[in-house]
Amino acid sequence: MQTITITGGQTLRGTIRPAAAKNSVLPLLAATLLCGEPCCLHAVPDLADVDTSLALLQAVGAKAVRHGPDLCTLPVSAADLFGEIPPHLAGAMRSSVFYLAPLLCRVGMVRLPLPGGCRLGPRPVDIHLAGLAAMGARVELEGEAVTLRRTGPLQGTDFTLRLPSVGATMTLLMAACCAMGTTVLRGAACEPEVCDLARFLCACGAQITGAGTPVIVVQGRRTLGGVLYTPIPDRIAAATYGAAVAAAGGEITIEGCAPAYYQAFLQFLRDCGVQTVLHENAVTLLRDPQKKLRGGQQLYANAWPAFATDTVPLAAAVLLEAEGASEIYDHLFANRFACAEGFAAMGASCRVKGRMLQLAGGAMLQAAEVKAPDLRGGAALFVAALAARGTSVLQDPGHIRRGYADLAADLAQLGARCAVQCQPVRR
Repeated sequence: MQTITITGGQTLRGTIRPAAAKNSVLPLLAATLLCGEPCCLHAVPDLADVDTSLALLQAVGAKAVRHGPDLCTLPVSAADLFGEIPPHLAGAMRSSVFYLAPLLCRVGMVRLPLPGGCRLGPRPVDIHLAGLAAMGARVELEGEAVTLRRTGPLQGTDFTLRLPSVGATMTLLMAACCAMGTTVLRGAACEPEVCDLARFLCACGAQITGAGTPVIVVQGRRTLGGVLYTPIPDRIAAATYGAAVAAAGGEITIEGCAPAYYQAFLQFLRDCGVQTVLHENAVTLLRDPQKKLRGGQQLYANAWPAFATDTVPLAAAVLLEAEGASEIYDHLFANRFACAEGFAAMGASCRVKGRMLQLAGGAMLQAAEVKAPDLRGGAALFVAALAARGTSVLQDPGHIRRGYADLAADLAQLGARCAVQCQPVRR
């Protein structure tokens, strides 16, 4: 458990650079299981989910080590790999689902307890399973776990995803690289992290076209080698820094992350009254803390290039004190607004109606003691505390470090007054 104290009313100034994207790093680590030569990922942040991924790789027999900011994996023979994913690791993060395809391809079977992660509502793996079944996998559902088996190599297929799931698109991309023949994925997700995985696989020898569009074509049965690879920057971390300066005021420059990666969020900030100066690979954000932000926003979170679901709680934090009522609807996750309870504790008028969050706006936020309900909700409460009067106490049972190596240190370097105290776990 971490206790984070945040004193509001401090404007932010300076320059910051996001680390590699968590939502790219996690599937890339799983994909290294397909590679017959060493792989090295550069500038990987020290996240709890990355630690879980390394433990998972080691649990199934792979070899992965950290060298400073870099993560390196070594190839192992199929005979040395195990298809059983330990329940405690599967339950620790949703991204354990990315190991289905690599272990099925390499070992011939994989058993995965239902994956965990933030409690954002139902996130079924049925598209992953349907796509793998179309390639020839036999699917066995066993209560709280699923087992996949193959008796021969997977076969290329023409498969239409029922919705553009990022995770399912990534799973089927990895499987298609090892399948016999050509695979066509229709209705695929177009997010930057999907493109990043495709670039990684191509750098290892895969043949993939169409990544970033709804139709991806993979010429399978390629021998994958190794690569030194730099994942894309974390656009959600960049949006978090943007939300922080919008809430607190000041002027910051976010370097190393192209504005195109989080264009919808930057447009939202502009609509709220934050000045944005776009550069090729950076953005400067300015907000006068003496001027009220503009509310009256109607936001709808959906698949790329729409407003990103992971940035929805951050946008809500920005709008708490803005003039005018706003509404935010999340099409993807049913329980995205668990942070609303913390907002209310700080004095905001907000109401959750199903997948919608209604914000009255015009709040005068006051310091409060709140608890992070999930990863992005915890970051949003941190942002709200930057605008609140007095010193807030944010209790985090470990959610925030799943996506930010040290959010308090990041914002402190920009001028925020915050401190972290770790409490020992009672046994």
